[in-house]
Amino acid sequence: MSDYDTLMGLLMARHSCRGFLDQEVPADLIGQVVTAAGRAPSWCNAQPWQVIVTRGEETDRLREALMAAAGTRAEAPDVPGPEAYTGAHRDRRRTCGWQLYDAVGVEKGDRVGSAKQALENFNLFGAPHTAILTSGRELGAYGALDSGGFLMAFCLAAQALGLATVPQAAVAFHSDVVREVLGIPEDRLILCAITFGYEDSSHPANAFRTDRADLPEIMEIRG
Repeated sequence: MSDYDTLMGLLMARHSCRGFLDQEVPADLIGQVVTAAGRAPSWCNAQPWQVIVTRGEETDRLREALMAAAGTRAEAPDVPGPEAYTGAHRDRRRTCGWQLYDAVGVEKGDRVGSAKQALENFNLFGAPHTAILTSGRELGAYGALDSGGFLMAFCLAAQALGLATVPQAAVAFHSDVVREVLGIPEDRLILCAITFGYEDSSHPANAFRTDRADLPEIMEIRG
């Protein structure tokens, strides 16, 4: 098997896990994931990323604070969210949402059911760990861009080691809560969470897979 085949295998197997087992990941395994992620490229080798990884009571403390804030505190992201979703972006987002609702048995128009499922973001999907990804505030958008490479490398390394992941923007929309709980300094932008652990393969939320755009939709060759 070629290196490309191995990489494609990891990419095809990786998915956003929304149901985890209550089983902690050994510290040395977490260290391997973060070490691999730290090999991501960055502008001028600035390596702007830092992660705060939670486990045990610290995960529970963060989970409880996020659940309490959801619906009661205004969103306060360090990095503004999208202005809108239109065209293909809107269609893909809707398709993903309905795939999830269908998998967990939420019917169209069931606002109570959809709200309950949305809260699972702040319950960290029952995972034992989350990694809060931050970047130096002074680096702005370019630090965030570089940190996207770290996020992808983290997810692939976790997959290679038998772990499941779900990147979460929802957690970062309550950056003030995350900052308070974990004592993150103001000079760090909170970008997202990468929640991880061992997948609960029996959980209905893990029963679907999203598709990807065909090559002509994402590449244009000129010349």
